[in-house]
Amino acid sequence: MTRRTKHADAVVTGAGSGIGRAFARELARRGGRVVCADLDETAAKETVAAIQAAGGEALAVACDVADVAQVQALHDTAVDWLDRAPRLVVNNAGIGAGGKVIGEAPLSDWQRTLGVNLWGVINGCHVFVPTLRQAGRGGGVINVASAAGFTAAPRMAAYNVSKAGVVSLSETLAAELAGTGIAVTVLCPTFVRTNIFDGELIDPGAAGMARRIARIAGFSADRVARTTLDAHDKGRLYVVPQLDAQLLWRTKRLLPAPYTRAAGLLGRFVPDEEGASR
Repeated sequence: MTRRTKHADAVVTGAGSGIGRAFARELARRGGRVVCADLDETAAKETVAAIQAAGGEALAVACDVADVAQVQALHDTAVDWLDRAPRLVVNNAGIGAGGKVIGEAPLSDWQRTLGVNLWGVINGCHVFVPTLRQAGRGGGVINVASAAGFTAAPRMAAYNVSKAGVVSLSETLAAELAGTGIAVTVLCPTFVRTNIFDGELIDPGAAGMARRIARIAGFSADRVARTTLDAHDKGRLYVVPQLDAQLLWRTKRLLPAPYTRAAGLLGRFVPDEEGASR
């Protein structure tokens, strides 16, 4: 097994909290230098401080991944600080969105969700992959999607579409990079105990229910990061870490029509903004 993630100089977006922070800290524990990018520079600096306190090396960079110019600036800063190309890029930055059906969710929610969750990953791949190709030393890309990319849960259309796009992008990228030595992994978790449910684009009722499920049944961000990095070392394209996500993935592939009907019925029990089920 190639230990790609050992001593890997890395760039992690959305590194100020949640899974991104867990990726950054775990990569530092594995001996890599880490560029920690986040829209919230203060949060990124907190991640860097934690890494440095443990003896690691890290740099905080403010970056809105929806803006390709800022992603290019992140790239240039990373190459300058590392004094070479990064070996691993983790396109993790994302926001939560949900609670309204198609036609009721404002188009501005669609634009912001797709801008960060999908275009953020597109921008990261567009900017960093050519550099990984040129470096020619077995680099890697990890894109953070979600089980939402294949579960098609009602009232989560913008989020579902954004994450489905990340899955498709990752599959295409893996095909294009076949034989180059650059590995691609896409992470598709269900509930993880992070602050993503606090996003302004999630209705309070749906957010509250999601927090409760994550608190009871969700994985920790640290566990998800370790599992994903280990899978990346093994050259795996898909990481579906939780049993519920694995069951949903297989059920939908085997029984797509019954699955969709069942998802629609269950979706009626998701609370609306006033906390009532529909």
